[in-house]
Amino acid sequence: MPKSSARKPAKASQKKVAKTSSKPTKDITLFLNQTWMTTAKKANTFRSRRPHRSFRLTRRRDYIRSLALPGYFAFSGEVAGVLWKHKKLFGGLVIVYGLLSSVLVGVASQDSFIQVRSLIDETSRSILSGAWGEISKAGLIVATGISGTFTPTLTEGQQIYSGILVLMTWLTTVWLLRSILVGKIPRLRDGIYNAGSPVIATLLVALYMLLQAIPLVIAVLIAGALGTLGGAASMAFSIAALLLAVISFYWLTGSFMALIIVTLPGMYPWQAIRAAGDMVVGRRLRILLRLVWLIASIVMFWMVTVIPTVLFNNWLITVLPTADTWPIVPIVLLVVTSLVTVWASAYVYLLYRKVVDDDADPA
Repeated sequence: MPKSSARKPAKASQKKVAKTSSKPTKDITLFLNQTWMTTAKKANTFRSRRPHRSFRLTRRRDYIRSLALPGYFAFSGEVAGVLWKHKKLFGGLVIVYGLLSSVLVGVASQDSFIQVRSLIDETSRSILSGAWGEISKAGLIVATGISGTFTPTLTEGQQIYSGILVLMTWLTTVWLLRSILVGKIPRLRDGIYNAGSPVIATLLVALYMLLQAIPLVIAVLIAGALGTLGGAASMAFSIAALLLAVISFYWLTGSFMALIIVTLPGMYPWQAIRAAGDMVVGRRLRILLRLVWLIASIVMFWMVTVIPTVLFNNWLITVLPTADTWPIVPIVLLVVTSLVTVWASAYVYLLYRKVVDDDADPA
């Protein structure tokens, strides 16, 4: 009797140890199963939202997705109409941006403008003559100004101020247009005060876009080094640079939409990036062409406004030599830059609204 009674507790304790040792194994198995099911669910959801697969040919009938957009000139006219209808509001924003930029960042250098103008006059005197020659010289001066030659070297603080001003102008324009399109009558003061809430989220999306632009930067570096190469090597590197640039443009097309989506209340950066990616599926090329047109319209606006200013400045100097010290062209450059910043922000936002209004299924 004592022997049998001594064995029973030993067997019970062994069963207890076996149960306790099997519990961690069950927990790990349960965790792996839940992780697998969650991952599979996310993958299926992603496939339903993004039906295209890399390196697989998609039939044309499967990737057509509606996007009712007006023509390039018509859409630009629509953007200009919205801005002109509320010209006091957006004109005030342009003035605020221009004043803050002139105080915190500075304007283009009049001395640099005079040096560039003199250099172009001396080098092209025997080539460019007459009225068309003067227009060509003015075009060269404008192209030099667009490249930033007139702008003095900015300190780190001025670069930060410049970035903050562009960001706040972008956010304010989006906030004002969103209020206008829902039927409200916003004030500029309210836009400036309230538009800065998603600034951190917007900066994170902008940082993500900088990462997406790395292939484009590599493509530019390759293009710069092609001058030292020749033959088949030059062709191979040209193709590689083109592919890298296409990759960046492919990614950045959706991220421009994410810059708008992230300004919605309660929106997180990654949610905005994911939603923008879903939005541009099957529409990426059409949206990219609209953004390319935006860049082209900005260049044309620069040419139309600044070239006559340069010609007028050159004529004024012949009549009044002391006018050479007047910063006419730098001031016009500041105004044009302010207008272009507001214009580009409004253009991208209204393009986003066109895409949102055409709520088609993923293609």
